[in-house]
Amino acid sequence: MLKKLLKEQFGIEAEDTMRIGRYDACRKQGQLYLLVPAGHVAVEELEELEKVAEHLVKNGDRNISAFLKTKDGKQYIDWQDSRYCVLVNQHVQNRKRTKFGRKLAKFHYRGRTISFPVKKMSRIGQWKQLWEKRLDQMETVWNDMLFQKPDNDFERMFLESFPYYMGLAENSIQYLVDAELDDEPGMIDSGTVCHVRLLSSTWGDSYYMKNPFDWVFDHSSRDLAEWTRERYFHNIKTYQPELRQFLSDYQSVAPLSSFSWRLYYARLLFPLHYFETIEDYYVTDSEQQKLMLQERLQKYLWQSDDHERFLGGFFEFAEVPVKKFRIPVLDWIRS
Repeated sequence: MLKKLLKEQFGIEAEDTMRIGRYDACRKQGQLYLLVPAGHVAVEELEELEKVAEHLVKNGDRNISAFLKTKDGKQYIDWQDSRYCVLVNQHVQNRKRTKFGRKLAKFHYRGRTISFPVKKMSRIGQWKQLWEKRLDQMETVWNDMLFQKPDNDFERMFLESFPYYMGLAENSIQYLVDAELDDEPGMIDSGTVCHVRLLSSTWGDSYYMKNPFDWVFDHSSRDLAEWTRERYFHNIKTYQPELRQFLSDYQSVAPLSSFSWRLYYARLLFPLHYFETIEDYYVTDSEQQKLMLQERLQKYLWQSDDHERFLGGFFEFAEVPVKKFRIPVLDWIRS
């Protein structure tokens, strides 16, 4: 499909086709082309994503997947009843796993130098309302189920565990509110290009592929917290060396302020892993997916004591000067 689209709409004769992550891709003379469904993204946001991508490229990032313009200069194409964007990667580099923290800090630094207003993709200052909305929706579902017999093990686990995770979510929202009231943001705290969810696979598995469709404009602690969450749950017994190295590498470029640490911790406290598992279960029709999510929830519940110890010991593990920065520590969490 992508080869046909490239030939018909862009006059490009692509060579071999492949899958890269979630997307169909083609190669031609060392350049990679990605076909990205874009029907869910407003045209104004596509324009903003393109401007941000151009800014990052101009400021020295060679691994950005740029928008391939149509003959009439648009970022998207309507083709076979759907809307798509074609992204092109000019400098295909093998992905090296080393010094990811430094690379991320430099990416954030470039994002902070954006001088034009970023509105459509911005999440700055929105965490509280987004978290409260999520919490309210889940509490409504939980309340509706309270006086019924659970249909299966997943529902039983959800009914029993939700009050604990509701408490954790409420603590994270309060911690965030206190940070925004009590602390002064520094230069490092201005908005930058972040990711909806930064995972170890986000920048590609074998090649560097920084995809604008993964981006939001937010505080850099969003990426730090989501990376930390994923690496912790990837292996709760062996995460420490990798995470310590990541934080050291990141701060060698961009030392974190007290405000950054407080937002980082507020986001870690919010039990996103739990919320996503519950939400995904109730929107999927796949029995196989439901079984996988049931096993994931069971694992999270088994690990909840360890997770609480991880949260309780985080500042010490990350060598954060809590007294110097006057960062509040939660008494009830076990370290």
